[in-house]
Amino acid sequence: MELKDYAMSRERGYLSHYEIDEITLPSQFAPICEAAGNLSGLLSTGRVRHWLDQLPDPELEDWVREAPEEQVRTAMVHYSFLVQSYVWGEEAPPQFLPANLSRPIVAIADHLGQAPLLPYSGYVLDNWARLDKSGPITLDNVYMYQNFAGGDDENWFVMIHVAIEAEAGVLLDNATRLIDAVNHEDEAEAERLLVEMDGAWERIYDVFKRMTERCDPYVYFHRVRPYIHGWANNPALDGGLIYEGIAKYDGKPQALRGQTGSQSSIVPAMDALFGVRHSDDPLKSFLDELHQYRPVNHRRFIEDLAAGSNLREFVTKSGSAPLKEAFNACVEQVARFRTRHLEYAASYINKQAGSISGNDPDVGTGGTPFMKYLKKHRDENRAQLV
Repeated sequence: MELKDYAMSRERGYLSHYEIDEITLPSQFAPICEAAGNLSGLLSTGRVRHWLDQLPDPELEDWVREAPEEQVRTAMVHYSFLVQSYVWGEEAPPQFLPANLSRPIVAIADHLGQAPLLPYSGYVLDNWARLDKSGPITLDNVYMYQNFAGGDDENWFVMIHVAIEAEAGVLLDNATRLIDAVNHEDEAEAERLLVEMDGAWERIYDVFKRMTERCDPYVYFHRVRPYIHGWANNPALDGGLIYEGIAKYDGKPQALRGQTGSQSSIVPAMDALFGVRHSDDPLKSFLDELHQYRPVNHRRFIEDLAAGSNLREFVTKSGSAPLKEAFNACVEQVARFRTRHLEYAASYINKQAGSISGNDPDVGTGGTPFMKYLKKHRDENRAQLV
């Protein structure tokens, strides 16, 4: 099991192997790219739907079958931002997504094996670039490429996630190496890899704690979060959103989950590696559902990791106290990360007053009572030390 088999790397983790500013879409995308590039201006007019209704349908069904993956994923970034803006860019959401947007995004999403709305991969993993191409993927050298309204707070929110994902490459690479170490019953190598992962978690935490530096909770709630909701469990879209012109949906509303940090594959991969289990309840069903919103390769990586990891049993049976200490340190780091996520969810969302249609401070962008779920995740995680 190697990261390269999943189009991943130690240096970038789940981040795209390319940078979006280096990808050029064919000429048929010209009006799409123009609208996406001026999205903040279109949103500021207060009638973004008027402008997006005028976009042509480039009829992508044939194109997606032959196009390079990098172009298809870049098209997904732009179209998913346009779709989210069409739905949430005015005071009340529509019940229909017009065919000129629904047909292209469904064609792209179907090809990628994802849902036809903004995914975490389109918001973060494929939506970044370095300013200095010879420099590292760090907060002082990356930028958010496709924006909604734009501004420091929106940029910083995504940049924090990009920097975290880059640091997590060590966790993912070491996870594959740990499976090999366990198979060879190499306690010393397993301990070394776990200690190295503990250090990577410290770097991740150092990035995560900087969220408040340039992303204000009030601005996030009122100017960033409204655009990333989905159409599931949202009273503003009772029953979901109808995608016009899509025969397979038969004119029925689609209740799809919104972009959420829970679609990041870092923590699920660690749960798979460390054998952390979550009790069978509505929360677990939600996690299983979100798994289908991840890129196919990332889903496969988590599934293969879960199937191949005997690390918990290996550590439990070991007589090595340092190995158990290193294992528990990593499990505790995941719980610590979940605790910080919970703290941010409280200050950035739960404590804010809901005044925007569809932006309920008690419901996550994925459509769940997130405070309850995040606490349960954290507690179950922490309870499973060896």
